[in-house]
Amino acid sequence: MRNRTAALLICFFGGGFGIHKFYLGMNVQGILYLFFSWTLIPGIISFFEFLGLCFMSDREFDARFNYIIPEILDRASSYPVVPPSRSTKDATSTLYELKKLYEDGIITAEEYEIKRRKMLDDI
Repeated sequence: MRNRTAALLICFFGGGFGIHKFYLGMNVQGILYLFFSWTLIPGIISFFEFLGLCFMSDREFDARFNYIIPEILDRASSYPVVPPSRSTKDATSTLYELKKLYEDGIITAEEYEIKRRKMLDDI
């Protein structure tokens, strides 16, 4: 999982050579930055990318570079989760209700899987 602070530091110190592009998973752009680093153009571009990373929120960074979809996590967090202190019977009934929501098309497969895994981890 990529870290925004690490990306900022790498962009600041190695942006002219495209090191931050390799860190963020953009290998082709990283190679282009490295190839054209003698022209100082990648250094100028990386300065503006550094500013963009500075003002980017953590949610947006995760969505762009860690491939976490915030909307799915927001919607999935509104469904019931069994606290660890509840019995197995309560957990089973909640899993059944969650499965029914998925079968009725109210929640997506991703939302169902996120909540199911969280509930099973809490048991």
